Amino acid sequence: MQKIFRTIDEQVEILRNKGLIIDDDFATKEILLRENYFFISGYRHLFLQNPKSRVFKKDTNFRELYAMFYFDRQLRNIIFKNLLIIENNMKSIFSYQLSKNYGYKEKDYLKPSNFNASSEKSRQVNDLLRKIKRQIRINGGQHSATTHYIYNYGYIPLWVVVKVLSFGIVCELYSIMKRDDQEAIADIYNLRIDSLLSFLPILANYRNLCAHEDILYDHRSASLIDDNKYHEMLGIQKKDDEYICGKNDLFALILIMKFLLREEEFRLLMKELGYEIDLLSGKLSTISIKEVLNKMGFPENYAELINMQ
Repeated sequence: MQKIFRTIDEQVEILRNKGLIIDDDFATKEILLRENYFFISGYRHLFLQNPKSRVFKKDTNFRELYAMFYFDRQLRNIIFKNLLIIENNMKSIFSYQLSKNYGYKEKDYLKPSNFNASSEKSRQVNDLLRKIKRQIRINGGQHSATTHYIYNYGYIPLWVVVKVLSFGIVCELYSIMKRDDQEAIADIYNLRIDSLLSFLPILANYRNLCAHEDILYDHRSASLIDDNKYHEMLGIQKKDDEYICGKNDLFALILIMKFLLREEEFRLLMKELGYEIDLLSGKLSTISIKEVLNKMGFPENYAELINMQ
């Protein structure tokens, strides 16, 4: 079945025919024009009569659907700014560790011998170093800091190079470091190497999702985090000996941030999340906020995480 262009009036009628209550045509049409029918309808699943149905639950109002869309936008903004804090911290820490041990010129710090020498890592090391050199070549001329070093000194130190490297590249960089370098960095976060390695692909995945404004609240990453003390402290239930939330959902990302952000940063994050959740709760009538939290992977006592050590 082909998807064809629909006018705003037709979009409103499609929603009405699916059982959605629209009590303000003008406001609804303005929202659909400004925000896009496709993106708003991406939040319909919570409000459908059943997973296979295309019909909304009785009395579902367009205002509820839009409230979910707006909540996810606010959620994404909160998560994204904290991911950028973590990204900046990691770029600073990684570049410091490698510069301290291997020098500050590209010809020194980008030597394959500075990284994991095992045969199974050889190809990944060479491929990643090629990607880094390519990003320096393509992006280096677009930033004032990198062009300053190229023009005045003829090289770019790693602590400046990280400015032009994608977060995905930086995350992969940790996986090819020598064990001693990995351990020194993990120690800064009071983590095991394996734990930090498991965090990085999830951070990169959510960072990419936020940057592209995809639906966030019910996203599941391909990778899982290891069980940690907070799963147990929060009393999260298990099914088939596996925690039912906080593994590859949005709450797993919150747990990662608990480890990586400073205490005051994490407190602010949780305060802002709590505010948006309470705000959404007051706008819902056909579904409960508990259903939304469940889709997010949040246990009902998620706020207790703030004061846990």
